[in-house]
Amino acid sequence: MKGNKRITDLQGAKNGLLANCHISWVQGGGRWMKRVVVAGLGDVGSTLLSGLVLLGREVIRNIGIYDVNVNLCQRLYLELNQIVRPFEDAPFPPVYIAEEKKLFDCDVFIFCVAKSVPAVGSGVRDVRMAQFEANESIISWYAKKAADEHFSGLFVVVSDPVERLCKAVLKSSGKGSHPLHPYQVTGCGLGVMNARAVFHARQSREFEDYLISGRVFGAHGQELVVANDITEIGYDDERSRKLTRLVLEANQEIRKAGFKPYIAPALSSGAMAVLQILKGRWSFCSNYLGGVYFGGRSRTTSMGIAWEDAPLPEALFARLEESYQKMEEWG
Repeated sequence: MKGNKRITDLQGAKNGLLANCHISWVQGGGRWMKRVVVAGLGDVGSTLLSGLVLLGREVIRNIGIYDVNVNLCQRLYLELNQIVRPFEDAPFPPVYIAEEKKLFDCDVFIFCVAKSVPAVGSGVRDVRMAQFEANESIISWYAKKAADEHFSGLFVVVSDPVERLCKAVLKSSGKGSHPLHPYQVTGCGLGVMNARAVFHARQSREFEDYLISGRVFGAHGQELVVANDITEIGYDDERSRKLTRLVLEANQEIRKAGFKPYIAPALSSGAMAVLQILKGRWSFCSNYLGGVYFGGRSRTTSMGIAWEDAPLPEALFARLEESYQKMEEWG
């Protein structure tokens, strides 16, 4: 039958809520306000951090920062703690410099470390994959450390390639004394893909239906799937594939202007997605789905990951299956 498959059918699940995964960080030991640590304070990390400070006072208790560049830590500690809204008593979340031995004394750990980002004009087409080998070794160290310290919080991956690094976290944590649960790891890279699709939908009437019922799925990379409309009557495969190409090429457009594209990813995929997660709201993130960290509209609950339970058009589901299978081949 057409239109009867859902995103969770990619792994044979029977419903949209994956229960019994014991995500203890949601309750946070009785704390509603979460303790956050951001590791890696480069372009993405520092921009994401600014977003959390400015927008996170409803859900964030404090923010620890960590980077190998101690001067950068000191600068951001001073500057971000000097942001004040005039004539208001409610403060923004305080920022402190986290010690290496206490990195996982938090509810949410955000990995923004990027060892190697190809320079503008380098000619590298797939920037995300160029970063994988360098970033994998770094994130593996953090993952094992989290496991050894019995980290019970959420490990958020923002660095590229997001979904591959999520899998690396899970694998490396298995070498520690208390491996992370698959649902303790989430990837925040799909938010900017949705934002770029929204941008094009606002620019062209050809894609305006995306603003009502469009979605993004898959990965923050070549495995991305953009749907102009997820309803059976509204889905247009040709327009959806065209919009997918435009979204994937957005990075190159910014690089042609001579800049690294990091502001929108740091805020749309990073800060805003993290805040949606902390509030228990829907967001575009990559979560564990039958062995693959796959992106889609989801939210985190105390019982597990709740995926959007909408039936998908047959042609769209076929694209999701193709993307999922490619991601399975990553190993």
